[in-house]
Amino acid sequence: MNIQAIIIVVLFAAAVFYVGRMVYKQLFTKKSCGSNCKCGVDFSNVQPHKQ
Repeated sequence: MNIQAIIIVVLFAAAVFYVGRMVYKQLFTKKSCGSNCKCGVDFSNVQPHKQ
């Protein structure tokens, strides 16, 4: 195998790993909001104040 074929095989394997990891995370994630919106945080002990 020449060096160009080795580089192509390595890049292809990395791309397959990346896509597989994305699919795995989509299917097997926690059942919570992942957008950093703080919807699962309890703010009942926080005292509101105006600035």
